[in-house]
Amino acid sequence: MQTIYRLEDLRAAVASSKIGEKTLALVPTMGALHEGHLTLVRRARELADAVAVSIFVNPRQFGPGEDFDAYPRRLEDDAALLRAEGVHLLWAPSPDVVYPEGFATTVSVAGLDEPLCGAARPGHFDGVATVVCKLFNQVQPDFALFGEKDWQQLAIIRRMARDLDLAFPRAEAIIGVPTVREADGLALSSRNQYLTAAERAQAAALPRAIQAAIADLRAGADADAALEDLRTALLRGGFARVDYADLRDAETLEALDGLGSRPARVLVAAHLGKARLIDNWPVE
Repeated sequence: MQTIYRLEDLRAAVASSKIGEKTLALVPTMGALHEGHLTLVRRARELADAVAVSIFVNPRQFGPGEDFDAYPRRLEDDAALLRAEGVHLLWAPSPDVVYPEGFATTVSVAGLDEPLCGAARPGHFDGVATVVCKLFNQVQPDFALFGEKDWQQLAIIRRMARDLDLAFPRAEAIIGVPTVREADGLALSSRNQYLTAAERAQAAALPRAIQAAIADLRAGADADAALEDLRTALLRGGFARVDYADLRDAETLEALDGLGSRPARVLVAAHLGKARLIDNWPVE
């Protein structure tokens, strides 16, 4: 595995990896890798001849008072995990490489960035869209893989790629991979390590409450009532605050008042201890 820090070296390595018309998959990450990230890598290896992983803690997607400084950084440990998975390229740029002096461009996906996490974290998705657009241009992958746990992020990246005519050789090149979960249903996240042992036990209330709301919706319950019961269950389960608990169209993120013919998702963000946990489940 090549670990690359400079853009000129990355471009040379990417060109070399594509000799003979080989395909390249990209898995963008912020590091602190866990089984969820490694699942993306394994899926990438199934799809492409070579796999690149980026590790970059993006300052532009963190707001004032958020955990940019505290976000775990362990490049050597992450590199060892990726090497064991057969990754070909590790792109690990510094902030001044991604955002050189005088950098003045921002990518914004209007509408999709406003609800849900966008309402609680203004500017967050501008930072996400900008850095992912840069990563696509830097690595020039044939495929890019993202976890479905960050469903709003996935929807925004897909819309950005479509709206900007980003040059992927395949129509379905941005691939969502189902959320990887612990035995009790909690979605794997780098921020789970912020939880104490007691809070980690309480965190299992999140997937349970979502599943209960989905069962109610499928049984014909009023959406507002089902979602209010979800919020109440989380607060009674030890969560300090619920930012949102919504039923939304899976593609447009439009708020729904009930189930219809289009795919939908129940999406939740809630605070427990020092962690802000997000999760979502499909409603078929």
